[in-house]
Amino acid sequence: MSVRFDVKDGALRESFLRGEFLERLAALEETTPARWGGMTPQQMVEHLEWVFAISNGREQVECPVPEAERERVKPFLRSNMPTPRGFENPVLTQGLPALRHPTLDAARAALRSEVDRFLAPASEPAVLRTHPLFGPLDPEDWSRAHYKHAHHHLQQFGLIQEPQRP
Repeated sequence: MSVRFDVKDGALRESFLRGEFLERLAALEETTPARWGGMTPQQMVEHLEWVFAISNGREQVECPVPEAERERVKPFLRSNMPTPRGFENPVLTQGLPALRHPTLDAARAALRSEVDRFLAPASEPAVLRTHPLFGPLDPEDWSRAHYKHAHHHLQQFGLIQEPQRP
């Protein structure tokens, strides 16, 4: 159940996001317990959908992290260090938003649409979109962020084990 993890391999990131990530989420059930954190399965899927929507420009957020701090943490995106347990999104410190979809399956379908939108061939020049922690990111860094984020939440619900890193 472990998967190879290499944030530096663009083809692996795309293949994972396009296929294995969504395939693993298909095994998620409403009753699947989290190994850590307080999210329910549907909250996690909707959270992932929201972050993909940000990277697609369909949602906008401010980055409350000061620029100097962003520059200090940005190298994390290019490192092979996975997102740690207990990481808190600075935009969600007041808690998760209310559910937007009636079922887990509807949330999964909405996530798939956002992932497909993100992975579609670029029809415009590389646009910077604001990430809630890292600030403005180009599509390459968004790909790295999504890859790490997806691994993190799949591990959270036991859908993959700790990644194998090169």
